[in-house]
Amino acid sequence: MPERGLPAELAVIVAGLVVVADWLASQEEAIIPLLPPKGWRATPEEVDMHWERTQKAAPGLVAGAQLGRARFDAEGFEEMFSFAPNALQADLVARLPRMVEEKGPGLLLVTAPTGDGKTEAALYAASVLGHAAGARGLFFALPTMATADAMYPRVSAFTERALSGERALTLLHSMAWLSPAYAGAGQSAGPPPAAGDVSADPATVTEAGVWLRGHRRGLLAPLGAGTIDQALSAVLPLTHNALRLFGLSDKVLVVDEAHAYGPWMHQLLSRLLEWLGAFGAPVVLLSATLSGRTASSLVDAYRRGAGFLEPSAVEPCYPGWMFTGAATGEVCVPRETDSERRRTLDVRMLPVVWDTAPAAGSPVCAGGRRQALREALEPVVAQSGTALVCCTTVAEAQQTFRDLRAAFPELSTGEGGLRLLHSRYPANTRQHITSACERAYGKPRSPQDVALPRPASVLVATQVVEQSLDLDFDLIVTDLAPLAQLLQRAGRGRRHARGASGRPPWALPEDAPRLVVLEPVGESGATQVPRTWGSVYDAGLLQRTAHLLRERAASGIAVPGDVQELIDAVYAEDFVDRLEGAVQRELARMDSARQADEAAEAHLADMVAICAPADVAGDLQRLSRREAGVTEELLTTRLGADSGRVLCLYEQQDNTLTLDEGGTLPLPTGNQNGLLHAELRQVMAHMAPVPGAWLRGAEGHPAPPGWGKHPVLRDLVLLRMQPAGQDGAAAVWSCRHGTRTIRISGVGLETS
Repeated sequence: MPERGLPAELAVIVAGLVVVADWLASQEEAIIPLLPPKGWRATPEEVDMHWERTQKAAPGLVAGAQLGRARFDAEGFEEMFSFAPNALQADLVARLPRMVEEKGPGLLLVTAPTGDGKTEAALYAASVLGHAAGARGLFFALPTMATADAMYPRVSAFTERALSGERALTLLHSMAWLSPAYAGAGQSAGPPPAAGDVSADPATVTEAGVWLRGHRRGLLAPLGAGTIDQALSAVLPLTHNALRLFGLSDKVLVVDEAHAYGPWMHQLLSRLLEWLGAFGAPVVLLSATLSGRTASSLVDAYRRGAGFLEPSAVEPCYPGWMFTGAATGEVCVPRETDSERRRTLDVRMLPVVWDTAPAAGSPVCAGGRRQALREALEPVVAQSGTALVCCTTVAEAQQTFRDLRAAFPELSTGEGGLRLLHSRYPANTRQHITSACERAYGKPRSPQDVALPRPASVLVATQVVEQSLDLDFDLIVTDLAPLAQLLQRAGRGRRHARGASGRPPWALPEDAPRLVVLEPVGESGATQVPRTWGSVYDAGLLQRTAHLLRERAASGIAVPGDVQELIDAVYAEDFVDRLEGAVQRELARMDSARQADEAAEAHLADMVAICAPADVAGDLQRLSRREAGVTEELLTTRLGADSGRVLCLYEQQDNTLTLDEGGTLPLPTGNQNGLLHAELRQVMAHMAPVPGAWLRGAEGHPAPPGWGKHPVLRDLVLLRMQPAGQDGAAAVWSCRHGTRTIRISGVGLETS
């Protein structure tokens, strides 16, 4: 025993191990078979025999809970995947194994455009790093539940091809049990392995069983895919946070979309990387748009945890990768790789008056957004092809959908001609729309799919399409957004090779995808952020983006060639020095406000998060200690997320309430024990997220008494909906909730 106690990282591992051992040994099915028989006197011989029996039973408990180790056996890229590596992947294959052999496992940062195979690159790298570190598995962390759902089958397929040993795979987010890919999995985990076999044979199933699906146990599985929140909760002073750290301590952590997090989540991610550096756990960070400053802060956080305090100056190559070893702290020279998807974005900036408020079908004003949209989409309607219209808010997406429905009735009457996707739908409806979009706009599945251009089709959506959805459009039209988000959206333009036969003539050449940016302007012609956008985006970043795009629109944006330069330029401290007069002064004011907000948010996150491993100083209680003033509201991975959940109940003619408009799904009431599992799933499938402000100041419809047995239902607001007319071909239902009228129709939930 060290004189000053265990190092923080080792103390966490011991604490986590004790908790897991206690949970396993405290199960009734573990206790009852080992209860001493009648007449047991606890003689030394009997105690020895009991001890021997418990020792023999322990490996079976571990194996039955699927807590064994996955083995990273595959070495070749083509063993893991059914295709040859592209340029980025091939460079990793050629150099990463030797680098890891020389320097040991550590952190890998991969930067590349969307569609350049970062996911496969990450899984290959995880295999190399996991094998070198003797890791027991991996966790793939993503920004949203939808992206986690989409990644789960991809990780599962990789696991089946590349890993052996215990391959129990969990999907981790608050609604994972509603995912079709995961809901049925794990109900039957096959015959239990023989006692003593902690690691299963190569044929073991990849679904997590019942024990691993229990509360707070998901990160203990050797393999997982889920939201980044599941990992970040490990560095908040929450109950069993040490158990989460223990679950990540000997895995490879893959973090997708590392650029997609604001100051609060970035600070929490940095603290998590410090702990993983202390553990020596391998990490893979993926990003399509990451500034050098952000890259340096993440890499240095990992190095600090590993004991290397001097800062680095990381300058990512784009596309490319860089590596730092946990044992040496040395940051390798970033490697630039080729891209097989070089293209030049045809950027068209359209300054428009923001006229989203007028009713659909009303006269169109010259120079307005509505007119610009009609003109931009005319080739799609007249000559076929597909387009994405990306809006800033759900309300504007709904209004845009209605306006386009009135402007182009031929689109809305055709099957799939006009679609709407956003977050404010019931869960099952959104899932259905997302699946339809993936079929309509996804990767070609056969030569027949690219024999002709796709029929005219427009998807109106919000930011939900930016991340991890593999969609391909002939045209991208988007509201002004920060540069990183615009590049993400542009990555959905002509994403897959369809060839001249698979694109309409106006969408050729394929390597020059068109990006139309609708820039809101005031009377003077300067960028003017609409009040309807609220605080969705920082006004200063929008101004900076608009300036840069106006400079680059004539020559286009080379992808990947110009991307890193532009990402660094939009955040450059000397940006305002190139401006003059009132524009310079206004942007300097916005920059000061943004920097102050970011600094305050980062400072608050640092105060709320657990301390770094170097600051534990032998007192593990510091992991659960909260600073004065830290409230429950601050113990969150997403600061300021003001959201609520509603369940629409449809009042039928006989006054009964159902979960559907047609009256075929009666409202389940349950019994004294609550709802059956199938009933609970059915209720949650019809739940929809809404802004928390919609629900304050009023009570919803009373919930059936049995629902109180389920914590997941306790904050759910029930809305008693009544018929309220038609919206196009869809019925409208509405209710009064406090001072608001809340409606649901084919465009989702709305309020007035």
